[in-house]
Amino acid sequence: MRQFLDFEKPVAELENKIDELRQMTDPEGVNIAEETARLSEKAEKHLRAIYAKLTPWQKVQVARHAQRPHTQDYINALLTEFTPLAGDRLYADDKAIIGGMGRFDGQPVVVIGTERGSDLETRLAHNFGMARPEGYRKAQRLMKLAGRFNLPILTFIDTAGAWPGIDAEQRGQAEAIARSIEVCLDAPVPLIATVIGEGGSGGAVALGAGDRVMMLENAIYSVISPEACASILWRDPKQASTAAETLRLTAQDLSRLGLIDRIIPEPVGGAQRDPKAALASVHDALAEELKSLTPLAPARLKELRREKFLAMGRENLS
Repeated sequence: MRQFLDFEKPVAELENKIDELRQMTDPEGVNIAEETARLSEKAEKHLRAIYAKLTPWQKVQVARHAQRPHTQDYINALLTEFTPLAGDRLYADDKAIIGGMGRFDGQPVVVIGTERGSDLETRLAHNFGMARPEGYRKAQRLMKLAGRFNLPILTFIDTAGAWPGIDAEQRGQAEAIARSIEVCLDAPVPLIATVIGEGGSGGAVALGAGDRVMMLENAIYSVISPEACASILWRDPKQASTAAETLRLTAQDLSRLGLIDRIIPEPVGGAQRDPKAALASVHDALAEELKSLTPLAPARLKELRREKFLAMGRENLS
């Protein structure tokens, strides 16, 4: 059953009317086909108008939508012969980060991503996509494995951030994140990072220091969540919408700032409305970027990656 966001209420009302019409068995004086077509056209028009002018706070809500495709959906749709790999060989297997080896269009790759879960049971199992140190150490292990066997790395980012619990701090959360960034930057193979929903803080950057960083059109990527930012700056979480404006966290803002390389278009109404179309768009973008990166030698890849991130600091701090 489709879930609607608050600002989508006009569309929800129209689609509910369409459903009611389709369930009518003996309408009097109503041409069901004609009326549903008229209402569908009106709903589509409303949807296009709404999504053409989303505010940053509305984009935050879209990015967090429970029905958007998650990392596991991308793995299932884009890879064949996928073999999951578990554990960090030090402490435990963190299910907030999933990964393994498979084939993308026949090409062997390593895939790593944060998984939020799609219902209460799976969200609890995956800790809502918030990884502990063992999750980032698992990611490091898989990235090093990819380098050893010359396999491109695809990462999918969808997390509010790293797990902030005391258990994670005791096991070296900050070091694990920093080390993951280092391993990303030092990878001798192509690394393409895609923000598919919410990219939050260091928990996202740990998988995001790639040759190409892409974002879905309605995804967000920020050093802090709008709610947390509002609590710190205004001591009022209700100022989250103002914080979202200030943080410049949308794909469009980050592209203008030169912090991401590509925006992947979503279907009208967001990836959650037509997951198949969203998955196809991501497939095409990945295929195009892999084609341009695969011929590059390891030394050249690392040189370009280093220059890319150093340039961000030079240009945005000057």
